[in-house]
Amino acid sequence: MLHTPKPHTGLRPSLLILVAVSAINPAGINIFIPSMASMEKVFNTDFATIQLTLSLYLAGVAVSQLLIGPLSDRFGRRPILLSGLSLFIVGSIVCSQATSIDMLIYGRLIQAFGGCAGIVLARAIVRDMYDREQAASMIGYVTMGMAVAPMVSPLVGGLLHEAYGWQASFHLLTVVTVVVVIWAWFALHETNPYIGRSSGAGALVRSYWILARVPAFWAYTLCAAMSAGLFFGFLGGAPYVSEHVLGLEPGEIGVYFLFVAGGYVIGNFLSGRFASRVGITRMIVTGLIAASSGVVIMTALFAFGLVHPLALYGPMLVIGVANGVALPSSVAGVVSVRPDLAGAASGLAGSLQVGLGALVSYLVAQAVTIGPMAGTVWPMIGVLAACAIAWAATVIWATATDKPG
Repeated sequence: MLHTPKPHTGLRPSLLILVAVSAINPAGINIFIPSMASMEKVFNTDFATIQLTLSLYLAGVAVSQLLIGPLSDRFGRRPILLSGLSLFIVGSIVCSQATSIDMLIYGRLIQAFGGCAGIVLARAIVRDMYDREQAASMIGYVTMGMAVAPMVSPLVGGLLHEAYGWQASFHLLTVVTVVVVIWAWFALHETNPYIGRSSGAGALVRSYWILARVPAFWAYTLCAAMSAGLFFGFLGGAPYVSEHVLGLEPGEIGVYFLFVAGGYVIGNFLSGRFASRVGITRMIVTGLIAASSGVVIMTALFAFGLVHPLALYGPMLVIGVANGVALPSSVAGVVSVRPDLAGAASGLAGSLQVGLGALVSYLVAQAVTIGPMAGTVWPMIGVLAACAIAWAATVIWATATDKPG
């Protein structure tokens, strides 16, 4: 039985501050991507080892979300968010001072443990303030603004790498996050109406046990995970394919990543505009159709011998639109199955989503460098196709279990 929420005493945070705190984690992921292939020489290692700075980052995000969501249900969104972003600053400093690949990986893990607080808790905060259908629209608008970070950060990271070296990206992340923390201190008010209703490890386990018994939670969680798997599969192979197959420089990779993030911005705008009217199930189905079309187009272009950046990044624009259309609605479904456990739901679903992403990105990175198809784009395309097929299966499940809440 749901608790009756008590009104929170703070004011509603503006969407602008939610955009800012949400942008930290994707900026941390994307700003470093144009530098990855070149880092083989910097640290005298191979690409598969360099790729651990991405896949272990994602794994760290997955693990930390299991704690961040329930902690915010117990202690409030605001203190957990500020603590997480402060930890991200520490990790960014460690990365900027790294003298070995091991030190860089440790710094990336610290970044991951803190940075994911922004995106997890922004979703929970939106659900604190709005009902399910409205939450889908508002999450769409928040992520549309947030998508400026992954859209711009690869370009900025590539240009900084060419001008000042790879460390410059982490210096920039440090400064920007300090500014966001100061802003959040003054502008981000508590929204959790159920604050203090649970405590201890037992309450955390109970929260997850309750969610685990709700089929709709798993259906929407897997919808989000499989749709995001398309993006993470691309991240796992794109740096290698872009440099070694397509011959792009770090700055050029950053420019082409604008296609992916730009598509995501468009999709989020469409989600914000139509989700509350169309409904989350139709938005998810629309996203699936668009993503599958993107995979088919990419496969056809390379199959006909068009080895060109647009053959890779053009279809990824379509897939980016698809993610922007579907992901906010999937997340709204996740955090609406039990509104009193919105933080735990956001954390658990986000952990599974990013955990799958870490696995997918690692497998793609291995496949493009090792094995019979190494040095080609086909291992990455194969994984994207597999994610699209799995997504279709989860959409059928979500449609069957959909119960507006």
